[in-house]
Amino acid sequence: MRSFLSATRLISIWELLRGSFWFLPSLMAAGAVILSFGAVQLDAAMEADTYGRFEFIYLFGPEGARAILSAVATSMITVAGLTFSITMLTLQLASSQFGPRLLRNFMRDRGNQVVLGTFISTFVYCLLVLRTVKGVEGASFVPHLAVAIGVVLAVAGLAVLIYFIHHTATSIRIETLLASLADETAATIDRLFPERLGDEEPETAGEPPDFQTGLILRPQTSGYVQSVDSGALLRMATEEDWIVNVVARPGTFVTERDPLLQVLATTAPDEETLDGLRSTLIIGIERTPYQDLDFSIRRVVEIAQRALSPGLNDPTTALYCIDRLREATMRLAERRTPSSYRHDDEGQLRIVAEPVSFEKVAASAFAAIAHYAGSDPDVLEALAAAVEAVSAAASDKDCAKLLALRQSLRARAVRQ
Repeated sequence: MRSFLSATRLISIWELLRGSFWFLPSLMAAGAVILSFGAVQLDAAMEADTYGRFEFIYLFGPEGARAILSAVATSMITVAGLTFSITMLTLQLASSQFGPRLLRNFMRDRGNQVVLGTFISTFVYCLLVLRTVKGVEGASFVPHLAVAIGVVLAVAGLAVLIYFIHHTATSIRIETLLASLADETAATIDRLFPERLGDEEPETAGEPPDFQTGLILRPQTSGYVQSVDSGALLRMATEEDWIVNVVARPGTFVTERDPLLQVLATTAPDEETLDGLRSTLIIGIERTPYQDLDFSIRRVVEIAQRALSPGLNDPTTALYCIDRLREATMRLAERRTPSSYRHDDEGQLRIVAEPVSFEKVAASAFAAIAHYAGSDPDVLEALAAAVEAVSAAASDKDCAKLLALRQSLRARAVRQ
């Protein structure tokens, strides 16, 4: 099957691995296995009088070494279970307080994964070193260096436990969470809108071609379009002399009956070529912020909507969310909307893909919060000020919806 293992697909695989609790701890456990074998082999090669040169190495007998390693292994697996329980409790709290869409950010948190991996890898290390301690007559062997490394790992585990307590308390604060979401949104904007206003305008292709007679390509599985590998799609369209219309943008939910791509081709492509064309679009069970700007912003909107619900009634959190939305939309307002057309090196039109609309993203985000703002004057005033600032920053763009929303918010604020 024809496929492109491009940077976009590699990034998608990396994001999938990064968002799992097992990947990094498994790598650390594998490193602990290698370290245990290496330390024992080094112990076997060292002479007895060599240990005296290192003051940090405790010289134990077989029973003492077994006791130390057993104590470290037992304590590490106990703390690992406690850490896992606290993490699950944090995920439950985040899901109920901020929404289930935010679980991905907590699961892919590198600090939590390192903490869990430290405890598990220390347990695995001590367990493997423990089997090499021999105390029978005539065959006594105590890996003093390996035992000393186990003690060092235990001390490191204690430091990691203190860090975990601090990190957990910090990560569930709304300020920390919103800052993380703002960084992800800024990265998505920079990825999708790399050019600022005032840069040279790209060439356009005039009237779009008629795709009504083209080949309609449908997905083989249902899910959300997470990203489009535009580089691989452009290469394939150039090689096959196609014009491709990207119907399903990132963030769109598609089924086996929905159109994914429309292709204008001089000859009918075979099934293997179509499979390669499908592989340029990555489909998963959830939306991701990599190329889905609307999803990135909607996560902040969801926190604000929950904060303004009667069950929580937390307008201060909504004000924090409005500040972050203003930051993101003003950054977006400064960027030039890319052209819908992609050309090859010879200037031939190859890809038609409608870009994300600034006004639609900004207006829908603020309007969604305004719907739940009710009669709170502080939230209404903050929304009106944010919309006014974004409209001023986007003076070169069509902001009719934003201006109408600003007038509506000002009127509601004055009435209150």
